[in-house]
Amino acid sequence: MRHFLTALVCVLFLSPLGQAAPGAVRCGKLLDVRSGQMLSDQVVLFDGTGTITSVGPSSSTKLPSGVTAINLSGATCLPGLIDVHTHLTGDPSSSGYAGLGISIPSETITGVKNARMTVRAGFTTVRNVGASGFTDVALRDGIDAGEVEGPRMRVSGPPLGITGGHCDVNLLPSEFHYKAEGVADGPWAARAKVREVIKYGADLIKICASGGVLSKGDQPGTPQYTLEEMQAIADEAHKLGRKVAAHAHGTQSIKDAIRAGIDSIEHSSLIDDEGIALAKQHGTYLVFDIYNDDFILQEGAKAGMLPESIEKEKKIGRLQRENFRHAFQAGTKMAFGTDAGVYPHGDNAKQFAKMVEWGMKPLDAIQAATVNAADLIGWPDKIGALETGHYADLIAVSGDPLSDVRVLESVKFVMKGGGVVRNDLDAK
Repeated sequence: MRHFLTALVCVLFLSPLGQAAPGAVRCGKLLDVRSGQMLSDQVVLFDGTGTITSVGPSSSTKLPSGVTAINLSGATCLPGLIDVHTHLTGDPSSSGYAGLGISIPSETITGVKNARMTVRAGFTTVRNVGASGFTDVALRDGIDAGEVEGPRMRVSGPPLGITGGHCDVNLLPSEFHYKAEGVADGPWAARAKVREVIKYGADLIKICASGGVLSKGDQPGTPQYTLEEMQAIADEAHKLGRKVAAHAHGTQSIKDAIRAGIDSIEHSSLIDDEGIALAKQHGTYLVFDIYNDDFILQEGAKAGMLPESIEKEKKIGRLQRENFRHAFQAGTKMAFGTDAGVYPHGDNAKQFAKMVEWGMKPLDAIQAATVNAADLIGWPDKIGALETGHYADLIAVSGDPLSDVRVLESVKFVMKGGGVVRNDLDAK
């Protein structure tokens, strides 16, 4: 009986009609994100499981009996967007010392709010890299069960780091004897922590290879985890079928993480030519969160970010953007990741314009948030494109994102798995 009720909740959530059924969407324009070709008057068909069965011209597409297409003939359709670096259970208001007053239950509720904002902004899949108390695991499971509105999630649970490092909590005095739950020093302790977070539901492993901006008492360029520790983490995670994402601002930490076999480098701020060459050689994804520099410098102090964090961002923000341009021009693999939670959730798409400003064409930025991100997450055959066999995750905007990528900041229609999440196009 319990399984029946859970299944019923899923069906009711996914379908606006209250039942699973085949459906169709008619798009005035449809962007083929692989080729960059803008197709006219296309119909996307999907079955009762929310999986795309065909994509083709409306003139040659026959709708199944009883199916009426959702009319988006005045809009441009794209696959649901993907953000590979989010913190859905956190908000800017929990920065600095304010974060010490937030409980695990409260963090989970914050995640429910932010998940809804994120999917309604057009991001139908996210990779959540760091959350306390496995709150992201609970959020993912609630979304999968149809109990919570939100994007598909791949989650890391608590991030791994060294004592006193970026992934530790360094705001309390010594008499509290407090360490963050992901702290693990030494190769074998790190292996054990990998096993632990996987035991409790992690889809991937997040580690802190270097210091950070928003932590107390360290510097972004300072190495933290050693090459030996990262090799142990990567080996253990890969053995257990998980990828590893490494927070790494520092030049040496980036190179050590790549050599250790880490799958993606988050932030990548101080990468040098050797690091870029290593990333290309190993096929490592680089994830540059180049929008949130604006928010940190303009709003960070109001949000409670530490003065030392603001000063660190002033030193590193522009360098990160310059290195983003250099790494892109060199041909490294890049995926779209924003560090959502450092800035307000739902503003994820504001990074597209920064990526274009710093060297990409709009299509490059869109591919980073679709096919590239899908590949990094490990779902290249299910998300990131409007193709047969993929989930019916579809968004629509007014205008042409290849001409003005900022239109992605105003998504008008969102479908996830064949269910309409948002429709502001007044389609009839």
